[in-house]
Amino acid sequence: MNTVSEVAPVITAADEALRRDFPLKPFAIRHKLAGHPLLSLPSIAQLAAQLPRDLIEYNSGTVAISQHPDAIPQVDLDPVEVVRSIETAGAWMVLKRVENSPEYRALLEDMLLSVARARGFNSLLDAGFEQVEGFLFVSSPNSTTPFHLDSEDNFFVHIHGEKFFTIFDNSDRSLVGDDEIERSMTKHRNLKYDESLAARGKEFHLFAGDGCYVPYQWPHWVRTSDSHSISLAITWKTREVRRLNDLHFFNSMLRGIGLPQQPPGKQPLRDALKLAFYRSVTTAIKPLRASLAMRRLLRRIALGKRANYYLKGA
Repeated sequence: MNTVSEVAPVITAADEALRRDFPLKPFAIRHKLAGHPLLSLPSIAQLAAQLPRDLIEYNSGTVAISQHPDAIPQVDLDPVEVVRSIETAGAWMVLKRVENSPEYRALLEDMLLSVARARGFNSLLDAGFEQVEGFLFVSSPNSTTPFHLDSEDNFFVHIHGEKFFTIFDNSDRSLVGDDEIERSMTKHRNLKYDESLAARGKEFHLFAGDGCYVPYQWPHWVRTSDSHSISLAITWKTREVRRLNDLHFFNSMLRGIGLPQQPPGKQPLRDALKLAFYRSVTTAIKPLRASLAMRRLLRRIALGKRANYYLKGA
């Protein structure tokens, strides 16, 4: 397999966007990853054969923007076959945590380092880019990714095909309420969507070499055009994002036993106590997560019987 150095991995954006909008608002970016050998279908198929099964999620791409999680149509192919036949499979797929591969990790870090330097920093840590992760998306023509939000910041870079990426303001609680944010982070990411919301969205029309910055928890939905699509989400979590995520997860666990909680920030002292307890417990069980079977069990205990929805027979 070819190495990262064969294509200069650079993200660029307008100076005013990096200065004025980052990390609070979305904006357009450009990149030099289109045609990179690690992001070709043969390399992605090889990666799909190597990743643990619980790091690969896929289903039919023919879904609604407001798709109910319990009614998502499935695709009866194994992950490698989905990639190899993506032009005709009618599928949507994400390969998660691709930074587990050293080559992909180097690619992600080099991309983010270009942004860090553009902002005047010499390292990822100085720029606040911690817990760097990558999510690789492969979609058939005319596929939809339903309305949802993500628990990290994201430079979304588009590699192949044509894609429409529509983002909504996360401060507007008439779009997504606090209880829906908690549920989407811990049960299933899909959110309710109504066409009356359309005018509030900001659409990015993406071709190879285009991309956009997606801030933490900004709801969005995506559709592809008439050819297969390849995209890469280059994500990171700051200390504050990790704090908020841990509180959302612990609140969800408490809600599951009949103790609904106020969202993070409403009760700072109680937040601090919950955070200390939750992190002590998760640190203790972290070694158990090396096993796929144990990861399934822990997700089921913490998040409910639907937590492994993307794994057959789970």
